[in-house]
Formats: sequence, C-alpha cells, structure tokens
Amino acid sequence: MGLTISDGPLAPHAPTTVNYSIDGPPHRLLFQAFPRRVRAELAGTLVLETDGGMLLHETAILPQLYVPHEDMDDALLEPTDHHTHCPFKGDASYHSIRVDDTVRENGVWSYAEPLEAASWLHGYRALYWSAVDAWFDEEEQVYGHLRDPFHRVDTRPTKRRVRVTLDGTVLAESDAPMVLSETGLPNRWYLSPDDLRVELAASETSTVCPYKGRASYGSVDGTQDVAWCYADPLADARPIAGRWAFDDAKVKIDVI
Repeated sequence: MGLTISDGPLAPHAPTTVNYSIDGPPHRLLFQAFPRRVRAELAGTLVLETDGGMLLHETAILPQLYVPHEDMDDALLEPTDHHTHCPFKGDASYHSIRVDDTVRENGVWSYAEPLEAASWLHGYRALYWSAVDAWFDEEEQVYGHLRDPFHRVDTRPTKRRVRVTLDGTVLAESDAPMVLSETGLPNRWYLSPDDLRVELAASETSTVCPYKGRASYGSVDGTQDVAWCYADPLADARPIAGRWAFDDAKVKIDVI
C-alpha cells in the first residue's frame, strides 16, 4: 500500500517534489521478497506454506503475495476453464481449491507465460485472500491482507485541542488526544472516553485493519457509526487502546 497508493512513488499521481524521475509505463510493477514465513489454511488443512513468498507491488492495487508453485499443495488444486487477461502481466489460468466438501472456485491463479515485462512471475502462484479461512504471518494470524513493509502506523500524544461537533452539538473535546498517522491516510485523532460529551450507542458494525486490529463502532442521535474504537489494538497502535476516533465525513472536527 505504501508504494502504490496515495502519494507513493508507484502511485498514479506520485509526488512532484522529487529530484528524480521514474522512466517507464505509468502502471508499474515491483516484485519483492516477503521476509517471513506465510501459511494459509482452508477447513483446517494447510493449503500454502512458504518462506519464499514475493510481494507484487502494482500501481493503485494492494500488494499481492505470490509463492513458488511447490509451496501450494497440488493435491488440493483443480484446474478450471476460467482465464483472465491483464495488459501488464499477461493471461492468467485458474485453479479451484477443494478440501473434502469445501470448494473455493477459482481461488488460485498463475501466469504460465507472463508478458516479458513481468517474466519473473513464471513459476509463481497467487491465492485470493478470501479463498481460505485463515492466514498466518509466522505464528500470528493476520486479517484483511498481509502487512505491507512500506506501510507505517505512528501514534503520538499531542497538546493540540480537538473539538468534535455534529450540527452544532459538541460530541467530544480534548486537549490531550493521541494523533495516529498512517501511510496514505489523513491524521486521525483518538480521544479518551472521558473526553466524550455524549453517550455513544453501540453499533453492530465491526471492521478489521491489518495494521491496527478490530474496531467497534458507536452511533449518536440517528447518525450511524459516527466513531470507532480499538479495544485491543495491534502493537503499532497500542497507544489508542480504548480511545475513540470520529468520522470526519459525518461530523466536524476542529483541530486547534
């Protein structure tokens, strides 16, 4: 994500405040080794295990893990008639994954004869994230997608005053928030529960971020999911545990 999205150097609108130029097509590919062992399981069965995985960074697309053919269990793969064409990589063929009665159609793809510009994809396969039940980075289960080594999450205490309002009503106010800066995203301001001026009604919404963890949501005065909270965040976001951030598309956030 860090290289290919927003203002990353491989993004469609890379920054101009540089002293270099990148020659080549506007749609760029970078194939880079992933540094740790990765496993994937379906119905309790190991489908993929590799310590030779490669991340494909591709303009405007999240990084995709590719692994050597031998790092997937061929006994679980069934070739299909499905094919797709990518103008940057070539023609892809697909396999379904079968574990007993569990089948994930066209869950795996590969480029038997990739285009010359992506010839290094030969001998590698990729697996849709949703085609299996669980992914592991070493022994840690990960959600959403593998963490991009170029993506950062930084949290810092700040003395800037933050006021959150909805239609003129103050929802929260703090002069000691935590600011979370995440690659490619605007700063988010996390406030202590003591800084809330209204009670947030618990929402059924829940989301997962590969870098921060699982978030729960709160609503107020008919405005759904106005704020979110990570009760038990991952290590990089530990300082925001139990704090609330507000959706600036639904409320007004003034930072002084």
